[in-house]
Amino acid sequence: MEGGTWSVNDRMVDDCIKRPMRQHPCNLGAPIAMEIAKAAGVRAFVVDPPCVDEFDEVAKITGLPEIRRDSLAHALNLKAIARQAARDLGRRYEDSNLVVVHLGGGISVSAHRHGRMVDSNDATAAGPFAPERAGDLPTVALVNLCFSGTYTRKEILGMLVGKGGLVAHLGTNSAIEVEKRIRLGDTNAEMVYRAMAYQVAKWIGSMAVVLDGNVDAIVIGGGLAHSNLFVGWVKEKVRFLAPVMVYPGSDEMRALVYGALRVLRGEETAKEYT
Repeated sequence: MEGGTWSVNDRMVDDCIKRPMRQHPCNLGAPIAMEIAKAAGVRAFVVDPPCVDEFDEVAKITGLPEIRRDSLAHALNLKAIARQAARDLGRRYEDSNLVVVHLGGGISVSAHRHGRMVDSNDATAAGPFAPERAGDLPTVALVNLCFSGTYTRKEILGMLVGKGGLVAHLGTNSAIEVEKRIRLGDTNAEMVYRAMAYQVAKWIGSMAVVLDGNVDAIVIGGGLAHSNLFVGWVKEKVRFLAPVMVYPGSDEMRALVYGALRVLRGEETAKEYT
């Protein structure tokens, strides 16, 4: 699906329930919206869902023809803060080149060229490790782990999403708890936390390359963007690329409202899911 606001229809609801790309709570959004809309006699919309795919074709190719890179990211928050940053720069989102980052339980780092998210890590399976996700891993080591006989398939998947990242290293997904440990002198907690910031910065650099180095701003949002310590470490490494703009929090409700309003005000046409 392209980014933007989409009308919820029966086919979309059927696909969300019976043929989801991944198991995720967001699959419930369209079915719930349809139920409410039918009862109220109004239209239902979804806005910039995680399956937004505006990738350049070259970005989807991997070293194995059997495996292609998926576009699965925090598109709603990424697009919302990208639009806000463009406005604050006095530009249109459609005229801007931005590297946009969502820092949450999962982490998305994306490249936005003239209003399209042309590349991103798969926030469930690749990219920087995150509070709850393992991120990029050496593939041979992962294969060996899978065939070690120690873990079931379900356990491996749980290690990658839910029990990876900070949870695996430090036993918590709370940045507040990790920073408390750091203040108390826990050097291992600081090293792991710095490593996560290091990986975020490295991915920001890769997305700057996607944009040929023509980056108007690096935009950072999500709950972890409230951390001056973590964002400060990221800024130290990437500020040479472009100005860094920070929008802490994940105001998904506001982003959904604005997406619907753009359609109702005639600023955007709702797309039809087929």
